Amino acid sequence: MRGKENSRNSSSSTTEMSSWSSNFWSSASRTKPLLSPSETGVRRSSGDELVRRLGLLDLILIGVGASIGAGIFVVTGTVARDTGPGVTISFALAGASCVLNALCYAELASRFPAVVGGAYLYTYTTFNELTAFLVFAQLMLDYHIGAASIARSLASYVVTTLELFPFFKDIPNWIGNGEEFLGGALSINVLAPILLTLLTVVLCRGIRESSAVNSFMTVLKVIIVIIVIFVGAFEIDVSNWSPFAPNGVKAILTGATVVFFAYVGFDAVANSAEESKRPQRDLPIGIMGSLLICIALYIGVCLVITGMVPYKFLGEDAPLAEAFTSKGLKYVSVLISIAAIAGLTTTLLVGLYVQSRLYLGLGRDGLLPSIFAKVHPKYHTPIHSQVWVGIVAGVLAGLFNVHVLSHILSVGTLTGYSVVSACVVALRWKDKTASQVSSSSWREGLICLITVACGGLCAGLFYRVNASFIFLIVAVVVASIASLALCFRQVYAVPPGFSCPGVPALPAVCIFFNMFLFAQLHYEAWLRFIILSIITIGVYAFYGQHHADPSSEETVIYYRAPREEAS
Repeated sequence: MRGKENSRNSSSSTTEMSSWSSNFWSSASRTKPLLSPSETGVRRSSGDELVRRLGLLDLILIGVGASIGAGIFVVTGTVARDTGPGVTISFALAGASCVLNALCYAELASRFPAVVGGAYLYTYTTFNELTAFLVFAQLMLDYHIGAASIARSLASYVVTTLELFPFFKDIPNWIGNGEEFLGGALSINVLAPILLTLLTVVLCRGIRESSAVNSFMTVLKVIIVIIVIFVGAFEIDVSNWSPFAPNGVKAILTGATVVFFAYVGFDAVANSAEESKRPQRDLPIGIMGSLLICIALYIGVCLVITGMVPYKFLGEDAPLAEAFTSKGLKYVSVLISIAAIAGLTTTLLVGLYVQSRLYLGLGRDGLLPSIFAKVHPKYHTPIHSQVWVGIVAGVLAGLFNVHVLSHILSVGTLTGYSVVSACVVALRWKDKTASQVSSSSWREGLICLITVACGGLCAGLFYRVNASFIFLIVAVVVASIASLALCFRQVYAVPPGFSCPGVPALPAVCIFFNMFLFAQLHYEAWLRFIILSIITIGVYAFYGQHHADPSSEETVIYYRAPREEAS
């Protein structure tokens, strides 16, 4: 009897486990409905929604504001110390790579112009619910730590500027520079949370107010950067540009992998879709326009800094400011400090803005509690999401030295860029309003995309450990064969709106290079990717899969954008 009972209990447990697993994978594989091109809009259960107030100039300034921070005055010089004048080529190569990624973002932003979500939305529509949730988690950790780190840097710059005045001499470290307690476990910084609170209040007040602050600060810093380039151009000694690549081509390529992240921020424009006045037209222009402006500014600063001072004598902490001081142009150093504060302010402001919109999207879809989906009826901002984002950043910035976590960042960025590039290819395979691609063709295409990604990762690892050049060639060849299979064994439709050129070759190059960069990250960044993915799957298994409903009337239904009517 006992044997039969044990057998029944074992059979029941196996059945329950099989049922749970079946339900999990069924939920994980769900995709967001994509309706016909003739329909556009957002359907919600409530009347509250975000307001479309952002014009083309606002979008461009959001992109520039997110990308150009204090780093333009520091990274250019620190990389130039290792690369020489060839740092200009490093920035040009990194900029070209980002342009390719931006083209992919531009197509999808044009295709889905109506709502928030960015990379998360594109992944949900193209692949599945679980992958979209994983992309969100990796991006959000980058955003949270990044916002806290920028807030501490901004606080430090503000204190340094205040100390220029005699009245504010000897400000205690715990106010703005951070003071360690409990053996370094805590690093108290009072000013950083205060600054975050002020920016959160601005963002909660409305998109018009936050856009005005961002526009003013961004224009100010761009004007100062142009002044710096103009003044520095008269101090250039062309002999400092020779030799142009003192440490060889490899140093220039390595420099490109480092400065690639200086351009990160153009994707913020895609997350402004629901508040853009003319999204289908303006989003692609905003993404590309902001990136091209950033490339021009970075290259201009590189030419000036390497032309003013021999690269060997560039400082480590403030190379550009020190270069102007050495030429007797101390007033320019003051302008650089002002621009640095403005740059950090806009980078932080846009970062907080993007985070709240991503939380809004997941709250609407049910993957996070519905409180994140609430939009204030008067200010038309996701006030709960915005306050939550501010609290997380404030706690991290006020209590911990998050700068030490900088080496685990950029994982989310590279993950998002790679998945977005894959979305461009996959969405061209199928037109969900007409006919679905066969499952075998879909699997074959997916295998090719994964092969390209693995080829880029392997090539990056071989490059990192200085392996034989043969191994690098093999990885490139394998990825190239997979790309050729994508070209000749799949049929691609022409999308509405902006169309990324060179599909599938161009997105494949993006995926390869993004994974190549992924291999250059610190090993703790890889560990972070794995651990966070496991935690995210756990959260999804116990909460997300039971509450998400892509086709529910209570959540947003995403529509493919028709070609915009002429106004």
